[in-house]
Formats: sequence, C-alpha cells, structure tokens
Amino acid sequence: MAELGYDPARLPPGQYITEKWPVLHAGDVPSYPDLSAWTLRVFGEIERELELSWEELNRLPQTSNTQDIHCVTRWSRFDMRFEGVHWLELAKLAQPKPAARFVVAHAEQGFTSNVPLSFLEADDALLATRANGEPLAPEHGYPLRLVIPSKYFWKSAKWLRGIELTSVDRPGFWERYGYHNDADPWREERYSF
Repeated sequence: MAELGYDPARLPPGQYITEKWPVLHAGDVPSYPDLSAWTLRVFGEIERELELSWEELNRLPQTSNTQDIHCVTRWSRFDMRFEGVHWLELAKLAQPKPAARFVVAHAEQGFTSNVPLSFLEADDALLATRANGEPLAPEHGYPLRLVIPSKYFWKSAKWLRGIELTSVDRPGFWERYGYHNDADPWREERYSF
C-alpha cells in the first residue's frame, strides 16, 4: 500500500482518494458580486442574537486547519487547508444558553445541515472563507462555508447565512431525504435506510 503515496489508515471504508475537489450540490450556485449586503445571522438558544456583516466577520480572529474531507458519494481528498473563523469566536459574542445542544446551519436556497454543538466546537471546525490558500470558489461555497470535520461533507453547508442553536436535534435538508443523521464516514453512515 505504500505505493499509493498515503497512509491507507486515513481512508474510511468504501472511499477512494481523489486529487480533485468534485462539485456536488442541490440548486444553482449563488452569486455574490457585492458582499456589502451579505450577513451571517446567529440566533436561537443564545443570550445575544448576532447579525454580522462580511467585514465584521472578517475582523474576528482567523485560524486555519488542514484536514481530510470525505463525500457520501465515496470520494475523499486528503490535506485540504481551510481558513476562517472558529465558532468559539462567535460564541464569545452570542453566549450560548445551557440548553443549546445542537446546531442547524442555514444556507442559501433553504439548505440546512444539522450537527451536535460539540462538533462545531471541535478544534478543526471552521466557518471557512478560504480553501488551499484561495478564497472559496463559488461552487464550493463562496463566500462562507461551514467545515465540520469527521463527518461526510454534506454536513459542511455551503453558502452559509445563519447558525441556529437549538435544544433538540432537527434533521437537515439531506437528512429529510434519507441521509443518515450522524454521517460518520468511518461507520459508513451514508443513508438511514
């Protein structure tokens, strides 16, 4: 396996490695020629609701991480570098209530994804503005994409516009169409049926 050029232990079962970053999404790719009207809303089980402009979001401390990403359609890409704002910077401003246990990420065109709050708090989770040293491409979520490590990549909502903290888990867009709620690539939690 050494001839593959990577540690095979990094590849979840049922996946294959790719050097490309395939494009998969429902609906059209949103266009943002001017970000002056763009906002990110943080709401729900928090003490202080936020609505941040693009400039305000980018003034928050920035961080980066390198991680492997895995798609439910069976491709994996290693060593993706993402840059952006960690949720904990927003949490300092929004002050989640004790009841907050889950997150619903709200994106353009009514798309949502759901995860436990602990996954958003993970060190390598990000609200990403850049990938591999470049601004996100429109088809990959420009201007802002949620990046949730250790889950199939549909949980990493493109074109992020809101983060809602909730006390109960609510299925996201793909989960309502039969995708597995937990989305763990190591357990091949692709579909709920």
